[in-house]
Amino acid sequence: MTVTLAVVGAGNRGSTYAGFALRHPERARVVAVADPRPAHRAALADAHGVAASATFDSWQDLVTRPRLADAVVLATPDREHAEPAARLADLGYHILLEKPIAPSEAECEAVAAAAERTGVLLAVCHVLRYTRYTDAVKRHVDAGALGRIIGVEHLEPVGWWHFAHSYVRGNWHRAEDSSSSLLAKCCHDLDWLRYIVDDTPARVSSVGALHHFHPGNRPRGAADRCLDCRVEPTCPYSAVRFYRDCLADPDRHEWPLSVLTRDLTDAGVDAALREGPYGRCVYGGGNDVADHQSVTVSFAGGATATLTMSAFTPGGHRRTRIMGTHGFLEGDGEQVTVTDFVTGSTVTTDTRGGGADAGSGHGGGDMALMAAFVEAVATGDRSRMRSGPRESLDSHRMAFAAERSRLAGGTPVALPAP
Repeated sequence: MTVTLAVVGAGNRGSTYAGFALRHPERARVVAVADPRPAHRAALADAHGVAASATFDSWQDLVTRPRLADAVVLATPDREHAEPAARLADLGYHILLEKPIAPSEAECEAVAAAAERTGVLLAVCHVLRYTRYTDAVKRHVDAGALGRIIGVEHLEPVGWWHFAHSYVRGNWHRAEDSSSSLLAKCCHDLDWLRYIVDDTPARVSSVGALHHFHPGNRPRGAADRCLDCRVEPTCPYSAVRFYRDCLADPDRHEWPLSVLTRDLTDAGVDAALREGPYGRCVYGGGNDVADHQSVTVSFAGGATATLTMSAFTPGGHRRTRIMGTHGFLEGDGEQVTVTDFVTGSTVTTDTRGGGADAGSGHGGGDMALMAAFVEAVATGDRSRMRSGPRESLDSHRMAFAAERSRLAGGTPVALPAP
């Protein structure tokens, strides 16, 4: 069976997931596209040969029609998830929903309830569950190589340039317009910790703040835009340097450069820096989300996990240490090393390479997630998915609790028992 897909939101994430159909046309086919931006809509429709009659200016236009596909990839902005998810579920679409589910706990609950009421498959894009690296970590844990897990340290090194791109200048720069930076960036990580520890989160505490990207740290003589700034040559967050370097590197054209402009020329990039948000000074004061935050999760069985999200790192894979009663695991997103407390020996597993989709986004997780989703829709076997709506709600509840704790000065927040 070839699964037909509608793509709602033709930006980076929607286009990435739709790319599965180009890699595997015998398994999936994009038959409809909805996006209010003409260039994005046309680019995705052209890439997949979607008829003009099946391209729509908005999800609202799409839902006026009878169901056009087996499933939908819903990759609209964060605050435009809950309503279209419910409407699409009512029409019988199975839904692959880009994380986060929604920016409020009530909306997350409503989305899960809509899927349960209508019986459609709802899969949240927790892609980290689907990587070869995660498989290796999970295999060691489940085999008992570590004994009982006592503690986990987990780092999400967002990267100085990525944070400036997405959370200072980009779509996630203000919580009221999208969500907290923790929810937007790290519901992945909280879900991953829940998956690896395999226990119910019971209590969450968090500290963090917007430490650096605010007017109080603006250098003397800085201008409102990098193109006009005399400080720009020595600024770590120079938009001119970063995006011109992206233009010179074809691997960074699809992301992050395409977020700025579809005109991939010197003139196109300079125009975007002159006119758009990505050329603004990072110290201008338009953003309000935390740039460094630490979260402690206490699980019902006694294990604890700490997650640190930080802008002030090189970009790269997550890094994790897991402390157990019989062994210790350390991983860098590519290699997993386990120390056995009986023998003192170490075993290292290299998870790089191996598989046609290993080079795809999130260490192969993007395409592995899509493969599982398409298979689940085609066969009706929902066990192909590694999480359902209720598991996804756990990670989001942790993020909401962490933000409440952070705003209350680190006061622990209890989570409801399942």
